[in-house]
Amino acid sequence: MDSSVIIGLLIPFLGTTLGAGCVFFMRQSMNRLVEKILLGFASGVMVAASVWSLLIPAIDMSEDLGKFAFMPAAIGFLLGIGFLLMLDKTIPHMHLDYQEEGKKAQLKKTTMLVLAVTLHNIPEGMAVGVVFAGVILGNNDVSLMGAMALAIGIAIQNFPEGAIISMPLRSEGASKKKAFGYGMLSGIVEPIGALITILLSRIVIPVLPYLLAFAAGAMMYVVVEELVPEASSGDHSNIATIGFAIGFVVMMILDVALG
Repeated sequence: MDSSVIIGLLIPFLGTTLGAGCVFFMRQSMNRLVEKILLGFASGVMVAASVWSLLIPAIDMSEDLGKFAFMPAAIGFLLGIGFLLMLDKTIPHMHLDYQEEGKKAQLKKTTMLVLAVTLHNIPEGMAVGVVFAGVILGNNDVSLMGAMALAIGIAIQNFPEGAIISMPLRSEGASKKKAFGYGMLSGIVEPIGALITILLSRIVIPVLPYLLAFAAGAMMYVVVEELVPEASSGDHSNIATIGFAIGFVVMMILDVALG
């Protein structure tokens, strides 16, 4: 594993860390309009990444199936949705509106907020790991620059996620250092998950199209089930729509220009 791959795996975690660091420079609570546009932006990045970086390569890799080239992408996508649905119903967590989901557990609000963002980060870590596994094994449908584009795109959308988790923790009474630490640690699952995927790459490569689509489905579940509803709730939902459009275009440009 060369240095470029290691850097690629750490880029998304850096985005989360920088976002969590906003707690040192911003007020105790985040402006609701800013939160909406950041949630919309993160949603746009994840949707574009799912299409350009994951689903399209999955279909391209399956072209030998002819008219049924869509099958691995369709199956993997639905399995990814199902996997995140299972985690969503199993892992206790709390949304930004303090609505609890998952199994009942006697956990602090701060812990449940961190678990919610960690849940978001699982499919993102998988996506980065699967794409870089394809690069390492020399798959022609996945380039190093394309993998870097995905890592950078996820890092960009992780920045607002890091801020969105650390700021509520601060407003709940946590110290700035503690809020930053929790926000940063919520993103550690990404490089860990990506590294595990790469270590299993010899097993991964035969089913790479399914795994790319699986990661796409898991990311889309997070967008549709959590990010978009949270961004659109209350007044000024059009602000979230603008954020979504900007995030989508930014990720599309990154993937096409670099990939």
